[in-house]
Order: sequence, then C-alpha cells, then structure tokens
Amino acid sequence: MTNSLRPNGDRRAPLPPAQSSADGVPSPRSPQSPQKKQNGKQRDAFFDNAKYLAIVLVAMGHAWEPLKGDSRILEAAYQVVYAFHMPAFIIISGYFSRSFDMRPDRLKRLITGVAVPYIIFETAYPLFKRWIDNDPHQDISLLDPWYLTWFLCALFIWRMTTPIWKMARWPLPLALGLAMLATVSPEIGDDLDLQRVLQFLPFFVLGLVMKPEHFHMVRRRSVRIASVPVFAAALAFSWWAVPRMNTAWFYHRDSAQELGAPWWTGPVMVLAMFGCSLVLTACFFAWVPRRHMWFTALGAGTLYGYLLHGFLVKAGDYQGWFEPTWMHQPLGEIAVTVAAAAVVTVLCTKPVQRVFRFAMEPKMAWAFKRDAAELARERQSAERSERDREREREKVNA
Repeated sequence: MTNSLRPNGDRRAPLPPAQSSADGVPSPRSPQSPQKKQNGKQRDAFFDNAKYLAIVLVAMGHAWEPLKGDSRILEAAYQVVYAFHMPAFIIISGYFSRSFDMRPDRLKRLITGVAVPYIIFETAYPLFKRWIDNDPHQDISLLDPWYLTWFLCALFIWRMTTPIWKMARWPLPLALGLAMLATVSPEIGDDLDLQRVLQFLPFFVLGLVMKPEHFHMVRRRSVRIASVPVFAAALAFSWWAVPRMNTAWFYHRDSAQELGAPWWTGPVMVLAMFGCSLVLTACFFAWVPRRHMWFTALGAGTLYGYLLHGFLVKAGDYQGWFEPTWMHQPLGEIAVTVAAAAVVTVLCTKPVQRVFRFAMEPKMAWAFKRDAAELARERQSAERSERDREREREKVNA
C-alpha cells in the first residue's frame, strides 16, 4: 500500500524499526537452528549454546590454574582449553558486531553494556582484594585492567573500530599484521591491556567477516568426526610441549621480548597460534548443539558468569582454598572442575541476572538525550494507535 492511500492523509515515510539486542546489533538467524523468542527478540540456540559452553571452559581453566603445576596432564588440558576458549568467545562477539555502527542507540548500548560494567568491576575487583586479602596498597586504576576486566576494555575498543574494519579491503590480514607488530613492541606497556587488545584482535575481525554459512560448514557430521582425533592430537602435543613451552604465550598479554624470547618469535607465534586456535575453535563449534538445550537460556547471561566467577576464584586463591593436598589428586581436580562448571552455571541464571542487572545492564535513561528518531517512532506509533481506535469506533457506530 502506498503512502497516498494512508488514512488521514499521512504521507510520511515510516521510520526504520528500532533494533535492540544484548550487544547492540540484531541477532543473526540461522535457517538450520531452532529459534526461541526472549524478551521479544529472536535468539539462535546454537550461539547461546556456544557462549554457555565457552564460559564454562573459561571458569574451568581459571579453577585449574592453582592446581596445574602438580599435574602434567592437567597442564596439557589447560593449554588446549586456553588455545581456543577465548578465541571462540571473541569470534562470536565479532560476528554479533557485524551491524554495529555509530547509531545513537547502539552507542548507548555499548556504553551501558560494556563501558559502565568495566568501570564498576574495575573498581570492585581491587576493593575486593583489599578486603579479602587485607591488602590496603591495592590501587584502583581504570587504565590497567585487573584480572577479567580486560575483555570489556578490549570489546569496547574492538567494537568502536568496527566501521574501520568493515571499510578495509583486507581486514583479517591487516589485523594479523597489527597483532604481529604488537608482539615485538614491549613499549606498548600495560595501559588498557593493549597487548591483549591487539593480539586477540584477529579473532574479532574474523568474526566480523564471517557469514552464517561458515558456521554451517563446521557443523557438518564429517567435521564432528574429524574433530575427535584433532583434539586427541592437540592434547598429546600439549602434553609433550608442557616442559618445553611457556604457557604465557596463550594469554597474549606480553611481547616476545618480555617472555625472554627472540623478537622474531613473536610474529611466528602469532601466526602459529592463530592457526591452531582456529582449528580447535572449529572443532569446538562442530560439537556445539544446534537445538534448544536445558542450558540454552543461560547463553544470554554469560557476561554475568564471566565477571562474577572471578570473585570466587580470587577468594579461593587468597584464602587458600586450593591448598589442601586432596585437591591436587586426580579426584580433587575432577571435583574442582565440576564445582567450577556448576558455579558459573548458577551465575548465568535469571535470578542472578536480576540481582546484578544494575551493574551489567543499567538503563541510565537519565544520562542520555532522547534520540530524535526514537521520539518520531513513538509519535508515529501513537498516531497509528489513534487511527486504529477511530476505525473501531466508526465500525461500532455503523
């Protein structure tokens, strides 16, 4: 129907519909994945499942850290998990950032969903350490991300640069080049954890350039079957490499010189680890369920689990929870693993989200001016509702 046929002579072109999601961009839709509506938005079960399973691996890896020194097998598993769990999470973050632009509503969502939680938790973590570790000298610095907050800082920078990557002709090679240069530049320092921002950047850019069909490719039966020997080979290689390789390479937070290696090993390790991480991430995605599972809804709360579980891990570290001898036995390591998975699962649930939403997803309407497009949409909606009511009254009178 053309505008000329609209009642009341309304000839204005309709405004584009408002879009909102947990990360400020529309949720991607996969034709092969069942869809669930949550808060009026379409969600893809595959991505929610992947985010939940990735955050469980993050929590398990952090729980293994105080124990891995006594077990070569656990150290090998730790290295394999660290090779792909954050890359998988970052690729998904990049994929969901494909439509990000400088539109006011998306910038507001970036501030309230990333920048504000960064400020809150970058303040809360040092205060927590002062209290539980009796350390009055622990400083609060918004320029030096503490423990888990580096990801929020990195995500803010990556997303703000998204329009640039979308303009670039060869974004992924350019991102890899920046990561390689970062590993030979110890002068970068610790401000905003720029080493991690740059060294993990290729995974975010990869997510930006990926399409739904790329995820369909890794979810084929043949890839699932091949992923089993690939993971077995990765574990075997990692077991061999434990005494021969510095685990700090997997953290991507230091230059080659800071790790005591020749400068040229930095670019080589960037390419080698990018390739290994990409293969293991593809194997991980191959085994992520595509259908709605009991934990699918928890995928919407992974940021809660990520930021909150750090308090428990650090409390255990400061209070000596990991020191009992039995925890360093195989059964103790299994118990710690199960406990970490259970705790982070609870932290992703709706009740926890309701309690901590003030810090993770604050509305902050008081801080922003109303967007003109949003006001116009509301005005058009009100006019449309009034016209509908007028038609109903005319039908009744007729």
